[in-house]
Amino acid sequence: MSDLNTRIKEVMIESLELEDITPADIVDSAPIFGKNAAGEGLGLDSIDALELGIAIKENFGVSFSTVKEETKQHFASVNALAAYISANSKG
Repeated sequence: MSDLNTRIKEVMIESLELEDITPADIVDSAPIFGKNAAGEGLGLDSIDALELGIAIKENFGVSFSTVKEETKQHFASVNALAAYISANSKG
């Protein structure tokens, strides 16, 4: 698990107040919203998406496109978020 992925998971847990979940419980490739065929994923909803987007912007200094499909791809998984942050981080 990379440091960035771990930090993303920590931000997710903290900002969304996900109780009883640790970074190790979140599968890097699993969907953040909904669940995959294996039942993996956090099953977050649209309200969570807004809160998570703000937390990611505040913690990593990246912003997201207003193009819904493009932004949806960036939030597909922790791995997708990490790739986007790495490519777009100002730090």
